[in-house]
Amino acid sequence: MPDFEQIYNQYKQDGEQQASQESQNTANEGQEEIAAVRKNDDGDIIAVQTSTGRELDYVSALEEAKQGQLAHVDVFHKYGRDILRSEPDGIKSNNLDNLPTF
Repeated sequence: MPDFEQIYNQYKQDGEQQASQESQNTANEGQEEIAAVRKNDDGDIIAVQTSTGRELDYVSALEEAKQGQLAHVDVFHKYGRDILRSEPDGIKSNNLDNLPTF
């Protein structure tokens, strides 16, 4: 009988490795990545710091993401407003909530 859990775990591990390789290769020239975040007392992200050290308030980060200036993030509309999130790439360590704070 096949070991379903072992097969699934290998599938997930292969996917995480592939996602990691893809994320390293997809930043276009001129795009910055979000390297750190600032949160309020409720745990909401209120500002971001880019890979070049620029600090952006949340609204400015949304605008830059919409213009394609920030790599590996998406903007989607929910709860009546635009929301910034990391690309769903299967890599938990690069999720915005898991980034270092500044």
